[in-house]
Amino acid sequence: MDQREITRLIGDFVATDPRNAIPEIPGLVIYEEPLVAAAAAADPLYDELKKEGIVGPHHLSPGQWLPGAVSVVSYFLPFSKEIVASNRVERMPSKEWYLSRFWGEEFNNALRDHLAGALTAAGYSAIAPMRTDRFVMLPTTSNWSERHTAFIAGLGTFCLTYSFITEKGCAGRFGSVITGLALPPSPRTARSLMENCIYDADGTCGDCIGRCPAGAVTPEKKDHITCMNFIAEKILTEYPQKYGNIYAGGCGKCQTAVPCARTNPNKSAIKQTP
Repeated sequence: MDQREITRLIGDFVATDPRNAIPEIPGLVIYEEPLVAAAAAADPLYDELKKEGIVGPHHLSPGQWLPGAVSVVSYFLPFSKEIVASNRVERMPSKEWYLSRFWGEEFNNALRDHLAGALTAAGYSAIAPMRTDRFVMLPTTSNWSERHTAFIAGLGTFCLTYSFITEKGCAGRFGSVITGLALPPSPRTARSLMENCIYDADGTCGDCIGRCPAGAVTPEKKDHITCMNFIAEKILTEYPQKYGNIYAGGCGKCQTAVPCARTNPNKSAIKQTP
């Protein structure tokens, strides 16, 4: 298998698997065509993630998940334009957004399994960290970060809200599989962790600040605890009753009705790293 085969495998799964849909809303596709990239398992940035203030010493490197790891496949699944558009209005998340967070992650898990299974069937060791019993989610972090892996693989950069802006925006979900297959690392052209964020670049925009119903986003940072408390106290107490005990976190307001929702607003500023 090579990069093209893996990209085609992921793209075909997104395009054809019937689970890329919301049962309660017939005809609504969750994800559009994905972005796919690869990182070297030995990339020194994985050691940086173990530092306090980045992720932390609890973050496991690819080799700790999979002995003999050589590469990490990282992908971004952009939410469909209909789902993103539905969440532009009102203070609370739309039905489409809320349900897509649940069913979309169910689909993402199926894709993780599909990719890892295909690699294994082709004779290469493979593991999706988030599909193992070793994966641990802590209050504001975890022992495997899909978004930091996306950065290492060159898919984009972070922004003021700590969302991750790709060439297809930030409204979507990430996935990754660690493998013993040798893949050429994708180019990492961003020169900083937040290069794609307009606000970080020149102080303009900041639309996500006013979009946050919890007041968790300020010109300085996003307060993850305030965000999480809002989700727990409002969304997860009201929405499961509406939609049959379906529990899905996130309101997505900071990822919709903003310039970075479905594109990289700072694309013209990206230059090749010297």
